[in-house]
Amino acid sequence: MARAPVLQISDVSLTFGGNPVFDGLSLTVQPGDRVALVGRNGSGKSTLMKVMAGLVEPDRGGRVIPAGVTVGYMEQDPDLSGFETLGDFAGSNLPEEERYRLSVVAEGLKFNPDTPVATASGGERRRAALAKLLAEAPELMLLDEPTNHLDIHAIEWLENELRETRAAFVLISHDRAFLRALTRAVLWIDRGEVRRREAGFEGFEDWREDIWAQEDEARHKLDRKIKAEARWAVEGISARRKRNQGRVRALAALRAERAAQIRRQGTAALGLDAGPVSGKRVIEAVDLTKRYGEKTIVKDFSLRVLRGDRVAFVGPNGVGKTTLLKMLTGEVLPDAGAVTLGTNLEIAVFDQTRSRLDPEASLWENLTGDPLMAVSGASDQVMVRGMPKHVVGYLKDFLFDERQARAPVKALSGGEKARLLLAKIMALPSNLLILDEPTNDLDVETLDLLQDILGEFDGTVLLVSHDRDFIDRVATATVAMEGDGKASVYPGGWSDYVAQRPVAEERAVKAAVKVPEPKKEEAPKGNALSFTERKRLDDLPGLLERLETEIGKLNDLLAQPDLFTKEPVKFRKASDMLAERQAALAAAEEEWMALAERAG
Repeated sequence: MARAPVLQISDVSLTFGGNPVFDGLSLTVQPGDRVALVGRNGSGKSTLMKVMAGLVEPDRGGRVIPAGVTVGYMEQDPDLSGFETLGDFAGSNLPEEERYRLSVVAEGLKFNPDTPVATASGGERRRAALAKLLAEAPELMLLDEPTNHLDIHAIEWLENELRETRAAFVLISHDRAFLRALTRAVLWIDRGEVRRREAGFEGFEDWREDIWAQEDEARHKLDRKIKAEARWAVEGISARRKRNQGRVRALAALRAERAAQIRRQGTAALGLDAGPVSGKRVIEAVDLTKRYGEKTIVKDFSLRVLRGDRVAFVGPNGVGKTTLLKMLTGEVLPDAGAVTLGTNLEIAVFDQTRSRLDPEASLWENLTGDPLMAVSGASDQVMVRGMPKHVVGYLKDFLFDERQARAPVKALSGGEKARLLLAKIMALPSNLLILDEPTNDLDVETLDLLQDILGEFDGTVLLVSHDRDFIDRVATATVAMEGDGKASVYPGGWSDYVAQRPVAEERAVKAAVKVPEPKKEEAPKGNALSFTERKRLDDLPGLLERLETEIGKLNDLLAQPDLFTKEPVKFRKASDMLAERQAALAAAEEEWMALAERAG
């Protein structure tokens, strides 16, 4: 005998501000369902989940929960008013004999129940909301972006918990690896319509593209039919007016059908200008050590970043990833060690706190009020990669409409704030991108675009993320920060790091138990630097600096807008000299690295 659904929504319609969000929407969640709820930012995923939770009342339609079925909802911005600590909030619905569940969940999520609500960060509040839901163990769990603000180890713990649960759950997440690992069905919201696919997230994107292709073909056929009927109407309607009023009405109906079709939302027009070419060596960090009180961020950490590298930084929350990024860019000084930055660097920063956005100001004001984007004497223009552009036109590139342009930033969703910050960053030339948690709140389509432009970007990228799939797609090297000052560099992305980690841990164990190593033979004398080579190694930094200075002056000369037309011979000679100096710089950098490696 079939079991009754744990949730049924029938013929639901909802409007916000006169705009329809859903119209005639119906869906069912069965016991044990593991459902991904997907759709573009702004498509209504969180709103639909609130309808499912009974927190938003639709204009029309019904919601049925069978008697005795418990439903839990993890929201993005929980209301903790009236609670002294996060633990008080998370355990508020648990009887005393079941409080132990909260301790188990808190350990897995790295969440401290004793944290006062008054001092808790947004990430800690969301972890408390997730802990509350998991500890209460309802029969249907509604999870809105549960992986945001979790580190990778906590995400893996949550993944295991949900894999083993017997409860049904509906899950909103941008984390592809998380969705692929857990889901068995997909609810896709597209222009107010919900489609269900009885398979997990793996393969969803191919399925979606097939539906869109069928839709495009049907629209093309409808357009051709309308065109043919319209031609008939123009060419001979007067002679057949009485006999063909039905055909005229049919043409009007076809046109009404075409007008009622809702266009798919486009993709954001993301783009990056790498600006001037940086030196081959972007960052050289040697023996960095940094402590805050008793906490060691890094100890004796070294890293060389070359032009074009994409370096991901991973590790538990609070381990110091952002601090290390700031040390590598010179914003924070190490206690010991040295950081040398390359030449010609133009740095752009995407920070996880979105601190570059003024929440009280409008989107328009956030862009036109930025000194780096402002156009003198034009309050409705912004400078985009060296060219002025109307602010609304630029916002439309990032999927904002004219109405939103005048709205305050605080009214935006998390994904919309992330897109606005990307708009600010991408307006400026940069050859070193610092991306601190850029994937939080972005939809899958925008993540795809961001990944693509990073792949084509000629500059260098330093990336902090907990999105394993995104790291695998983007990173060429991964710095794993494991606490107590330990940070190790692994080639490749997250999966490569996981594959190499057991080997590294085995070596660490051998070192800890002091397994005697075979006696190494002395390096042959031929590997030592000669007197001439050592002198050359000492002289090369000065040569590199001189070449970089000359390249900078030649770039300034060639940047003069009328040089080519007024002095073509001088322009050609300067171009030849620039190519010659750049080749000499590359050769000198290679020579320095080879000699430095041999010197030990």
